[in-house]
Amino acid sequence: MELTEQITMVLVVFALLGALVWFTKRRGLASLAPRRGKVRNLELLERVQLSPHHAVHMVRVSDKVVLIATAPSACVLLDAPVSNELKFSVQRDLLSTDK
Repeated sequence: MELTEQITMVLVVFALLGALVWFTKRRGLASLAPRRGKVRNLELLERVQLSPHHAVHMVRVSDKVVLIATAPSACVLLDAPVSNELKFSVQRDLLSTDK
């Protein structure tokens, strides 16, 4: 196969890919821009490393804050409720720029 044929085939493949992207964007099936205005329902507030393989995570799920303990063989939702005072303390610490 000659070089011009190979180049032509590569250009045909790129043209087909471009047509496919154009078609899906026009039909509303694909978007190249990131979605804006999406509400975050999951946020990591704090993480404490207990050992090289164990940690405790404070996570906000919608409007509820939960504690999760992780280990190599398990992930446990801790039953202890997180108080409002602790939530506000963590938020204040996260917003401060003293670090």
